[in-house]
Amino acid sequence: MTDLFAPLQSLKQGDWFKLICGASFQHLPAVRSLTLAYTLAGADCIDVAADPAVISAAQAGLQVAKSLAKDAQKRGFDYKGNLPFLMVSLNDGEDPHFRKAEFNPTQCPTDCPRPCERICPAQAIVFNSIKEDFSGVISEKCYGCGRCIPVCPYDIIYTSSYMSTPGAIAPLVMSTGVDAVEIHTKVGRLAEFEQLWQAISPWADQLKLLAISCPDGEGMTDYLRAIYDLIAPLKSALIWQTDGRSMSGDIGDGTTIAAVKLGQKVLAAKLPGYVQLAGGTNSYTVAKLKAMGLLKRAGEQGSRGAGEREELFSSAPLPLCPSASIAGVAYGSYARVLLSPILEQLENKEVSNTNVKATVRLEEDDVLLWQAVELAHSLVSQIKSQQER
Repeated sequence: MTDLFAPLQSLKQGDWFKLICGASFQHLPAVRSLTLAYTLAGADCIDVAADPAVISAAQAGLQVAKSLAKDAQKRGFDYKGNLPFLMVSLNDGEDPHFRKAEFNPTQCPTDCPRPCERICPAQAIVFNSIKEDFSGVISEKCYGCGRCIPVCPYDIIYTSSYMSTPGAIAPLVMSTGVDAVEIHTKVGRLAEFEQLWQAISPWADQLKLLAISCPDGEGMTDYLRAIYDLIAPLKSALIWQTDGRSMSGDIGDGTTIAAVKLGQKVLAAKLPGYVQLAGGTNSYTVAKLKAMGLLKRAGEQGSRGAGEREELFSSAPLPLCPSASIAGVAYGSYARVLLSPILEQLENKEVSNTNVKATVRLEEDDVLLWQAVELAHSLVSQIKSQQER
């Protein structure tokens, strides 16, 4: 099995795992560390913001992971050095994935209990931080979940949307050599989707995977069919990402229900491609899918027969989704929060070189590295165990 085909094999087997670093999450050290840990834990895809600096940070994490493959195997992790796909997320219009919280900290009363700071899953809100010499929202850490807004006692937190035109951003990110693109859309935005697709299409043939992420809405399946008609024929693999309840996986077990229900809805539409859950996914998701019989069992064949040629990059029509099988799960906020204690310790371990301080890289702390991989593996292995029975 080559690096190229390993993630696609996971899609076919029904044990695909994707890490969502976050379309607005641009904290470079954390992106690098998350990429490293989840790659060593066996992730199939790393999804990052459409920003060359973020892409570069993830690529650095991927290369370090490949160099540590033998160490991972010695420690009992089934990582063979295959690189996951590197995916960038783009949106075809204003989208919650692309907003940031903001407020003026000078307006905060000194006696405020600061519930915003406590509730922020990304530790993006700080007050009088000695390390950052800053109070307010650390923009590169904020990924726009919006939880701080309703808890502010003085109603001074707001959001700002950050968008780039499709024509400007697509050439920039596509030239970095990414493997895959995910387009966030909503029902009724076919014209906006077409504009973005036209900007991407010159690079479409070099992509190994295209993902379409869409939340539920009236007429959703008809909208997805219209999108498919627009992008077909497609040489790459295709994923329909069912965005159940965005950026909520770390809130509680129940958030996964919306993603599962939406996954069932898209499966029933029998669209060409694969169906993958996202939005509210967490440690409960795979158990729920197993209980509902929505994961492919080990040894089952998908829509392609075992003897058929694997023309994964041909112009032949894509296979229909297996009628009752979810191909994989993407984890965002839950996956990041799971590793946040490790990342926080790492950030606090600074080295001083003259008067310049730098955060220690994850691979430079052997204890924290393998603790992070162990935590990441506890999540990745839930779906990967489907093929080990």
